[in-house]
Amino acid sequence: MSQVMLTIDGIQVAAEPGTSVLEAAKKAGIKIPTLCYLEEINAIGACRICLVEVQGARTLQTSCVTPVADGMVVRTNTPAVRRARKLNLELIMSNHPRECLTCPRNTNCELQRLASELGLDEIRFAGDTPPYEPDRSSPSLVRDPRKCILCRRCVSVCEKVQQVSAIAPQERGFKTIVAPAFLEPLGDVACVNCGQCALVCPTAAIHEKDQTAEVWAALADPGKHVVVQTAPAVRVSIGEMFGLAPGSVVTGQLVAALRRLGFAKIFDTDFTADLTIMEEGSELIKRLREGGKLPLITSCSPGWIKFIEHFYPELLPHLSTCKSPQQMFGALAKTYYAEKAGISPDDIFVVSIMPCTAKKFEAGREEMNGSGRRDVDVVLTTRELGKMLKEAGIDFSALPEEAYDDPLGISTGAGVLFGSTGGVMEAALRTAYELVTGDTPPSLDFNEARGLEGIKEASVDLKGTTLNVAVAHGLANAREILERVKNGHPYHFIEVMCCPGGCIGGGGQPIPTNNEIRAKRTAGIYSADRAMQLRKSHENPAVQALYQEFLGEPLSHKSHELLHTRYVPRSRY
Repeated sequence: MSQVMLTIDGIQVAAEPGTSVLEAAKKAGIKIPTLCYLEEINAIGACRICLVEVQGARTLQTSCVTPVADGMVVRTNTPAVRRARKLNLELIMSNHPRECLTCPRNTNCELQRLASELGLDEIRFAGDTPPYEPDRSSPSLVRDPRKCILCRRCVSVCEKVQQVSAIAPQERGFKTIVAPAFLEPLGDVACVNCGQCALVCPTAAIHEKDQTAEVWAALADPGKHVVVQTAPAVRVSIGEMFGLAPGSVVTGQLVAALRRLGFAKIFDTDFTADLTIMEEGSELIKRLREGGKLPLITSCSPGWIKFIEHFYPELLPHLSTCKSPQQMFGALAKTYYAEKAGISPDDIFVVSIMPCTAKKFEAGREEMNGSGRRDVDVVLTTRELGKMLKEAGIDFSALPEEAYDDPLGISTGAGVLFGSTGGVMEAALRTAYELVTGDTPPSLDFNEARGLEGIKEASVDLKGTTLNVAVAHGLANAREILERVKNGHPYHFIEVMCCPGGCIGGGGQPIPTNNEIRAKRTAGIYSADRAMQLRKSHENPAVQALYQEFLGEPLSHKSHELLHTRYVPRSRY
């Protein structure tokens, strides 16, 4: 069908039929302010901030839901439009708590930004805040209905992107609230703690549960030996908290910053990502050779694990029994490292820096105590670490590059790849190829696993052994993959990441996070991989030493005690 021609602010614009006026204006370089709109996910015209004049229309139109038409004439910057936008924002803010200075989203709040951009310098109306208290029942997230503007962005991402539908509008009128059904606490329903709702919330109506005070207390305790591990994706996103471009690889500066905060040792989760490949790869080969349950599905994403426990418990036998790299690290820190360092495990306090809110839930799972005690004490998101560094007055961009500590800080490029969708698959294939064939793979870059396409499939020839593999990210895509498994699709190995883009798009990452930013962070991950001297997990000398000195071999009795776990069916209600 031919394109539609319309005029926006005197500019001739060509647009595809069905395109909204908002998107057509964006294409023409004309910015229309929005609040409830979320590209390709939420377009409901609820906030009335994107109003425009359309010639011939009796009233102002919401541009996000108004389709273009041939010959349409649109004006986006008339006095009537500006007055209406400002009035609508004023009405929204009349019911909003005036807690900006103490709010978790202070200086990074879309409501705040819009008030500044639209020149709102007075709120003439005095409304009531909704009659609800914050919900702190979840180990990962806090719901604060007082700050909710009912934009429904969180509802859309939970329903459409993750297909969990843990929250929805409840009640009516002024009492409308976005919450679980029957106003149940978030911690008591089938929420997977992924935090994608927090990433898209324009205010602080949903945000991560802040645990920085616990870490400050541990760092100040002379009786605690506080160690920290950093996830692969954090090194390409923490710089955004200090004005650096998305995808900037700041590994050395990250280590230096953590050392200045006072951590006794700075270790790398990439070390146990390499270890995961050794255990999970061996598990895959064993199932292939001995007839175990196939396909084998990865288990390092805690939001994904909770999803399958709630919605597909009959498929739990397909999961790898491996713990996530975070939890493997915690178990080893309080056993292997404690033994080598001559420190009582009870005095070791393990902190994780993760791009993920679901990791907070995972650390508290009752089975995550391979060391005989809680393996990981506190999980901080990338955003929480940024907050701590700012509180400590650390000038991140001025820091020198420093190296991780031995032995749990040695890693390979394969471990770095865990930060992006397809990375676990790519890392696993680098090692599996050599373990199965005895030869070096023709290329270390497995391009079939790369990119932001929701589901990727490939068949890999291991010199006569064909491996059918798939990669999925985002739980809607995971659901589709699981339906294929139920229908008998002949996969051998599947990687699933809960969040769109994988960990680079985790719920604890800097805000905003969108596809453009995800792509830049992913490029940073591949850049970090290429820069590593070692790029295959089985070549990690510290992992080799760990097996020689402590674990024996992959899938040994000791490795099962420390590095493997079980998963439990959960009700979806």
